[in-house]
Amino acid sequence: MKPMEIIFLVEQDPEGGFTAKALEYSIFTQGETLEELKTNIKDALLCHFDSKDGIPALIRLHIVREETLIYA
Repeated sequence: MKPMEIIFLVEQDPEGGFTAKALEYSIFTQGETLEELKTNIKDALLCHFDSKDGIPALIRLHIVREETLIYA
């Protein structure tokens, strides 16, 4: 049965760009910009699943961004 959606955890890389790791699947990719990352996610899905029919129609990106706040 085809999964309905796939979720990627997206983080900013300390060295620049972004990384994306799929939850529940062994899929990892990276990109310099969010647009490049989205393209690379689609390419990674094609590599992971046997056919386009197996790729979930909904790709959810959970973007995590770390910020520092100084209380003075």
